[in-house]
Amino acid sequence: MRINGEDKNEYIGQSIQEMLEKEAYQLTRVAVERNGEIVPRSSYSQVLLQAEDVLEVVSFVGGG
Repeated sequence: MRINGEDKNEYIGQSIQEMLEKEAYQLTRVAVERNGEIVPRSSYSQVLLQAEDVLEVVSFVGGG
């Protein structure tokens, strides 16, 4: 599995939500793309990660 271009096989079988929490992302401030498709935030706890997954996690930052 690749997350933001890095191999992260320790998350295989875990949910997207578990991975985000362990990676210290704020769940309300990220968007997750899995294999080219945006994952709805409401599905983070149900979608289990697999070895062939490619994820992109984008954090939203405020500013002005």
